[in-house]
Amino acid sequence: MRSLNYESAVEKIVDFISEKVKEADADGVVIGISGGIDSATTAYLAVKALGKERVLGLIMPYYENQDVEDAKLVCESLGIEYKVINIRPIVDAFVQSLGFRPDKKSLGNIMARVRMILLYAHANAKNYLVLGTSNRSEFLTGYFTKWGDGASDYAPLINLYKTEVWEVAKLVGVPERIIEKKPTAGLWEGQTDEDELGISYRLLDEILWRLVDLKMPKEKIAQELGVSIERVEYVENLVKRSEHKRRLPQGPEIPLTHQ
Repeated sequence: MRSLNYESAVEKIVDFISEKVKEADADGVVIGISGGIDSATTAYLAVKALGKERVLGLIMPYYENQDVEDAKLVCESLGIEYKVINIRPIVDAFVQSLGFRPDKKSLGNIMARVRMILLYAHANAKNYLVLGTSNRSEFLTGYFTKWGDGASDYAPLINLYKTEVWEVAKLVGVPERIIEKKPTAGLWEGQTDEDELGISYRLLDEILWRLVDLKMPKEKIAQELGVSIERVEYVENLVKRSEHKRRLPQGPEIPLTHQ
């Protein structure tokens, strides 16, 4: 894996948040706090950049579980203002109006988009920016909901792989309980990121770094990591299939007629 100076990375991210809030003439930031490591790390970095008075945390559960307590732990450890908004009534009302029952993946996407709407409603009301919590591993593989948790004004962790977020989290003081827990998007009961991705983050990051950043041949990656070429191709396919998620909508070029 690439070698990072984590102290320098923290400094860079903190400066970035501070600069972008200043440029936008915003009064602070709002972050969706899930109880996971990415949102916790984002919140800790935001407080470093802006102070606790200018950071609002929104905890938006559909399921009542340990994640809510973990999210509260993050907010209370930092001393930031936070709100708990149960999104179940909103999501259920939305589903009822569809006229059909969405599958669990579609339902998860609805949850993520409802959370995005709530984040932006609070941001608009307070003249805040929305800070996203996506990391580079998720961004490259498309492991996010388009216009849901992938939507934000700025994403401070977007250039850090998941395994690097763990290191930054340790450095900035994220509670150990959050660092040690299995990553989950909380989209359905028992869901974990690694199960859904079909690969561990540690192996995923090693492959992504070589494939995307170093542009190494697939055969060499497989040989270097001691994995099958199919494993590397699986990751390559995740990246290719999710390309549309990483860009704004596109249309055809329309030829001009000269008169």
